Amino acid sequence: MRTSVTVTVAPHGERSRRLLVPVGLPTPHQMPAGFEVTGGSVALTGESTTGQMAALITPAGGEPVEVRYSYLERGPGYPDAIFVPRLNRYTQAAKELVSDAIAIAEAQADGHAAIQALVNAAAEKFRYAHPDVRFNEGCDEVPYLSCGLTEGSCVDINTYLIASLRAAGYEAGYLTGYFFPREKNGCCVDGHCWVATRHDGVVLEWDIAHHLKMGTREICCGLNPKPGDRVAVAHSMGLAFPELGIACEKLINEPAWVSGDGRLEKAEVTIRREIVGKAAAA
Repeated sequence: MRTSVTVTVAPHGERSRRLLVPVGLPTPHQMPAGFEVTGGSVALTGESTTGQMAALITPAGGEPVEVRYSYLERGPGYPDAIFVPRLNRYTQAAKELVSDAIAIAEAQADGHAAIQALVNAAAEKFRYAHPDVRFNEGCDEVPYLSCGLTEGSCVDINTYLIASLRAAGYEAGYLTGYFFPREKNGCCVDGHCWVATRHDGVVLEWDIAHHLKMGTREICCGLNPKPGDRVAVAHSMGLAFPELGIACEKLINEPAWVSGDGRLEKAEVTIRREIVGKAAAA
């Protein structure tokens, strides 16, 4: 089976702008098999903290740019690089969060139970939403959420979860990509993120946000509690692209316009998926 994802980017008002686009990465479920661009010229640029490569696209004119990913079914697993802790303001837990995470983990029978407990604890902190101001906005560390429910998107929830897991000493990776709900017939409107943990050689995947969207805080490991399909395009937070003057960017996922002062600006995109070979799995 081959999965094809096409991301169409509307033109920017400034003709000189370039697009930064992740090129995809392997997972246990998929292997990148192709990356093509029409409507612009492509060069590769390196991310200095993780070793990832990304495409830097110069649009050919005032026409849309099309980015096409192709994936084969099943892959070799997640790259080891996703599990390497890199401390920055998106991953470093505040002192109170470190203490809380360690206390939760130490109360469990083993490491696998501790990871599940930390996932459950993160889920109890959030109500799924897209707030105008994120819970860690302007913070140099990921703050501890002591009580009540905080509004948060998948990005917010997984920021908190990654900081908690790593504070307690567990390997955890942050993945970005696209999720295509079954009911949308191969369409989605933006990116998605999830978390993978690795303990004693066992890799588990977690998607708290989708559980919360479905009205449950009983979080189980595994992807797609909400039926659909997903692909991964990049990983980790606090990314740097020295060639572009970009330092400690939260993440890369959807194509983004690069400004002259090293900032990334959201692009207007249309995202479609096609599965060739057999019907999509749940």
